[in-house]
Amino acid sequence: MQHSANKGRTVSGTGTLSSRLGETLRQSILAGQYPPGTKLPSEAQLGEVHGVSRTVVREAIAALRADRLVEARQGAGVFVLEPPQSAAASLSIDTIDHARVSSVIEVLELRTAVEVEAAGLAALRRSPAQEEVIFEKHYAVQACFEAGKPTSEADFALHLAIAEATNNTRFRDFLAMIGKNIIPRAALRDEDKDTDQEAYIKLLNDEHNAIVMAISAGDEDGAREAMRRHLKGSQSRYRALLREQRKFVR
Repeated sequence: MQHSANKGRTVSGTGTLSSRLGETLRQSILAGQYPPGTKLPSEAQLGEVHGVSRTVVREAIAALRADRLVEARQGAGVFVLEPPQSAAASLSIDTIDHARVSSVIEVLELRTAVEVEAAGLAALRRSPAQEEVIFEKHYAVQACFEAGKPTSEADFALHLAIAEATNNTRFRDFLAMIGKNIIPRAALRDEDKDTDQEAYIKLLNDEHNAIVMAISAGDEDGAREAMRRHLKGSQSRYRALLREQRKFVR
């Protein structure tokens, strides 16, 4: 009994036995210990090595199958598959062609879907400390406006703070993956001045303020709607700004 218990310590961390074993096997697969095409040890072997029952092993394997990391072949065993392409690779900022309106609009549409929900969740879940950070980032954007400085860094920081306030790290991870360059003013020329600059700045500030105040008030629907208006407007402004810029580079 002591021997089996010691082996079980190879499955570390918290959570159920099956989830811990699944994570251990997942990391082994991703690290190349079990290359694509490799047959995993049998249920009995895995149970013996990790000090768990065959039921636990089956549940762990089922999770790996759901993630498309392995497949069961009738009468042959469980085999490792080629890992699926990561979302980070397919959505990398390097794959976005800022010279093509359609390329950026596609990502802005995806960003809208994610951030609208993030705003609603932030209104429901934000802690006092997170709410304070959101206000700080909002005021930082205003300060950049007033000083005539580029706003893309501060703007992106505000959106990250809202994503952070969902208390679901996936929202922040998504925005961090996309990067600040997907913000229309950053993708173009943030320092440019034009005749509509003052009106544009006021509009952006009003949109940000509506989002922040709705989150602060715990208004889930209002926060979603304010974020939706802001990002839908960004899509329209991106088309206009990019086409205006092209007039000067022909």
